[in-house]
Amino acid sequence: MVKSQLDNYARHNSTDEELVKLFLESQDNRYFEKLYERYSFKVYQKCLSLIKDASKAEDLTHDVFLKLIFKMDTFKEDAKFSTWLFSITYNHCMDLLRSNKKRVVTVYEETADLVDDYDILAVFEADEVNMQSLKHALDQLTLDDKALLFMKYMDDLSIRDIAKTFKLTESAVKMRLMRSREKLKRKYYEALLFQ
Repeated sequence: MVKSQLDNYARHNSTDEELVKLFLESQDNRYFEKLYERYSFKVYQKCLSLIKDASKAEDLTHDVFLKLIFKMDTFKEDAKFSTWLFSITYNHCMDLLRSNKKRVVTVYEETADLVDDYDILAVFEADEVNMQSLKHALDQLTLDDKALLFMKYMDDLSIRDIAKTFKLTESAVKMRLMRSREKLKRKYYEALLFQ
């Protein structure tokens, strides 16, 4: 194979971690572009789930990938790229929301996406969950509570990965997750009562 064919093969058949290594070694943007292709929509969805504004989520997605270019050399080879990227995404969104110190107006109202994209329903033992009440309950939670639940139930991150993101101990994450689940359940059942 000639070099261009090898490069093309490497871009399309490499793991995320291999693409990071190839990008760092060569500084060839095609490797970064492949990572962008794989993850831009997922990052956008994560931003949207926290920000609730489609145009801001787009801007934040671009910000995250710009930040990623400059942080790429801090990636640890034994880590999983997607976990690292989602950690950067959550931290970036949470920093923005904390700096605004106000609730963001919900512009995106697709409750159908909750069923398809979120596994947050795993918090409930019931077979049926009222999606409108669930959405209302989620809107009542703090940003930290939402982020914890999303990371655990939407992204299926391990307690260890969540602890690294929040810079907490694993036992602190377990305790906060338990409290966040209880708050969500309480808010959910309150919303059901007042329907």
